[in-house]
This record gives sequence, C-alpha cells and structure tokens, in this order.
Amino acid sequence: MLPVALTDKKVLLLAADLFEDMELLYPLYRLREEGVEVTVAGLDDQPVSGKMGHGPVPVDTTVDGLSAADFDGVVIPGGFAPDKLRRSESVLSLVRDFDATGKPVAFICHAGWVPISAQILEGRRATSVGAIRDDMVNAGVDWVDEATVVDGTLISARTPADLGPWMKALLAGLDAAPHA
Repeated sequence: MLPVALTDKKVLLLAADLFEDMELLYPLYRLREEGVEVTVAGLDDQPVSGKMGHGPVPVDTTVDGLSAADFDGVVIPGGFAPDKLRRSESVLSLVRDFDATGKPVAFICHAGWVPISAQILEGRRATSVGAIRDDMVNAGVDWVDEATVVDGTLISARTPADLGPWMKALLAGLDAAPHA
C-alpha cells in the first residue's frame, strides 16, 4: 500500500543531458503527484534534454554546494546522463552521503554507474539494465535480473518497463526514511 501523503518529503533528482526521457520525467511527475518537493539538480545551470528529444527540462540548481541533509532521498535516471554525472565529485559525494545517512538512493538502467563510482555497492544486491551487468558485478554487486530490487535504502530497477514497481518501492522508502 502506498503512503497517503508525502508532502513533507524532499527529493533530489540528478539530471544531465541525454537522460532516458521516461526515467527522469516519470519520477519527477509521480513524486510531485504525491506532494513530494522535487529539486532537479544539474551539473551546471543549463536546461537538460533527453536522449529521445524531450526537453529542455530546466534545472532548479546545480549539484555543487548541495547537502544530502536537506533532502529525504535521491533519484538517478538512466540514459547516457549517468556517464556524465559519475564524473562529478559533487554528485559522488552527495550519493555517498545519502547512503551513509540511510536515505533512499534510487537508480535505474545505466544509472548504476553513479553508485558504482561512488563506491557504495560492494556486497549489496541490485539490478540494472543488462548492458552494465558486468560493471555492477565487477563493483561487487549481487546482481539479479528483477524489475526492482530493494536492498536497505538502495532501490534499483532495470529499464523504463520497470518504472511502476520502482516508483512504488521509492515511495515506500521515502515514507520510511528519516526526515530531512
């Protein structure tokens, strides 16, 4: 059962160009539908566009100077954007801090690259798109081919086809998360 209202929750949604369109847009609107305050953060202050052409999507802020303490969870969409996001030490530090403080870290598809680079996956169970299975396994993940995998506060999914169960797991995780 989904939480009735999450109006006191705040989520950081990481964004960069060539994101998988549905993997950014669906969580953005689904979370807002539940009353969650969503902040879209980019690597710079420029709007981002999806790999299928959706956009530009404005960013609310940049990742520099943000603190996990100000949010209840983080969402990392897939596409080609994670390859850009994982090169930012600010992004990696934020992801480490969300994980260390027991707040949901939700990622889908190729977004597994970000927690790999943040070095928070070793010994944990997760999924991803099959194309990065080897990357996940080499990072020490117990990789499984399931629509959505929840391991503590890690919430992972394979592809846009898994957005429904992934979002249900994220909403449940936010409901249980410590408040920012």
